Amino acid sequence: MTYPVTWDLEAIFAGGSQSSAFQHFIKETDQLLVAWKRDVLAATVLTADLLDLMQVIVGRLREASAFTECLEAQDMNDKQAVNLSGKVRALRATFEGVQVYIDQLLVQTADADWQTLLAQEPFATLAFPLEERRVRAKMMLPPEQEALIADLAIDGYHGWGDAYNTAVGRLRVEVEVDGEQKSLSAGQAFNYLHDENREVRAHVFEQWEKAWGAQSDLCADALNRLAGFRLQVYKNRGWQEILQEPLAINRMEAKTLDAIWAAIAEQKSVYVDYLQRKAKLLGLEKLDWHDYNAPLGAVSKKYSYDEAAALILQQFAQFSPKMATFSERAFAEGWIEGEDREGKRPGGFCTSLPLAKQTRIFMTFSGTADNVSTLAHELGHAYHQYVMDDMPMLLQDYAMNVAETASTLAEMIVMEATVQQATTKEEQLFLLDQKIQSAVAFYMNIHARFLFETRFYEQRKQGLVSTEALNELMLQAQKEAYNDALAGYHPHFWASKLHFYITEVPFYNFPYTFGYLFSAGLYAYAETTDGFEDKYIALLRDTGNMSVEQLAQKHLQVDLTQSDFWRAAVAYTARDVAKFMALTEEE
Repeated sequence: MTYPVTWDLEAIFAGGSQSSAFQHFIKETDQLLVAWKRDVLAATVLTADLLDLMQVIVGRLREASAFTECLEAQDMNDKQAVNLSGKVRALRATFEGVQVYIDQLLVQTADADWQTLLAQEPFATLAFPLEERRVRAKMMLPPEQEALIADLAIDGYHGWGDAYNTAVGRLRVEVEVDGEQKSLSAGQAFNYLHDENREVRAHVFEQWEKAWGAQSDLCADALNRLAGFRLQVYKNRGWQEILQEPLAINRMEAKTLDAIWAAIAEQKSVYVDYLQRKAKLLGLEKLDWHDYNAPLGAVSKKYSYDEAAALILQQFAQFSPKMATFSERAFAEGWIEGEDREGKRPGGFCTSLPLAKQTRIFMTFSGTADNVSTLAHELGHAYHQYVMDDMPMLLQDYAMNVAETASTLAEMIVMEATVQQATTKEEQLFLLDQKIQSAVAFYMNIHARFLFETRFYEQRKQGLVSTEALNELMLQAQKEAYNDALAGYHPHFWASKLHFYITEVPFYNFPYTFGYLFSAGLYAYAETTDGFEDKYIALLRDTGNMSVEQLAQKHLQVDLTQSDFWRAAVAYTARDVAKFMALTEEE
């Protein structure tokens, strides 16, 4: 089939950023918020009506946020989309401000009355997220102060995130490729960093660093202010640990995170051996930053969008027919924005529209194998949301780490199958290398981000951190995370990586590694388990209803706070390195 390469937003709200239907939707949502706020402030106990309206508003805000995110991403010069996004954020801030009074109702309810309430519907069904809110509310400031924080965050905290996005939208990377001068957006230039020609990679990377260096002072301002805002809020709440919020958001214990990094550290030398072998294959003493994602061999074919879709659907069908059927619908109905054009935001994402019961996937597809993996990854996210579409809105609120489990498993399905089906040594080596690159990203690149961000926050407590200091922090984190296995690094990575500037989620890094390893464990489990497809759906449907430790215990019968599960998952992925080393032994 021939699938549309641009998405359909008209099916959600016709008219794009000029949509009168969306303006009306925003106005209605505002009116609902006003009514809900009035009722909440007058209430002395949480009622079913208050809870029902809360879920209605949650769904509408998610719908509005997803739509404006799509508008901004598809055209970073769409000023009206930015204005609409600001309006939605203002509504979200109002909602968050009212939520603190909901939290007050939860906290002031006596324990015995609370248990009685949870025995009734709709509270019984929503017991986990409600209990979670009640526990967290006890660690917050008085509601008036929390509401003030939410209001100030609009133009302060979130405003700095918007300023960063504006800088990225204006950034141009000036390069010469194939004798032609090109002025590339950040998203377009990023794709060239994976080019099979080392001269092209090296040149584009040099210009990439130069471009981000020119924007680094503005980026440093944004990063410092974002961190400063968070630290002030944490200090006033009496929170001592910088990881308290990100761990709570991801519904996981510190012991689990420690167990993950410990398991990776034990076997990281395996991946250093891989990097050294790849350097030898490329005729280098050591890989540079722009080399470790370089394709190996002449098998680095370009995929058309339709070829990528066919490949993904075929592999999904062998693992999960239900996921394949869903993904075919996403392709056919134009849920995916993949066109390679000017003005788009860099990176990729999947966002859900819970009222329309649809999702939208954003990326820039240029035909690389990495693009195919990204497409599979985002479809994994979309499928996760799809299997939860019929659930109450509060139970659809799953954490980033389990979200990354679904996406990474989908990516792994495609990569594993293509490696096994390779008909030549060259093809197998190329695909195996692509697969191992994912492990390097999660074990080393993500680790570098985690180390950088952890240390940056410690320095930020003492005052503003300069551009030069940020560069040095990043270099040291990268050298440590990669066991100093590279010849050159990316000092301005902290400026170029959008994830450091996302205001909704702090520490947008370690959940990826959790998701990768948890999905590896799931993949191994699937190989020895009958009826895995339905069991997998059951696990996904529970992701908004328990901690990750409870989730793993219920569905896999494993203890995530111990290193055993993680150690086995790392070893499972390391089998690819063993195959790679065997294939290249005589090279």
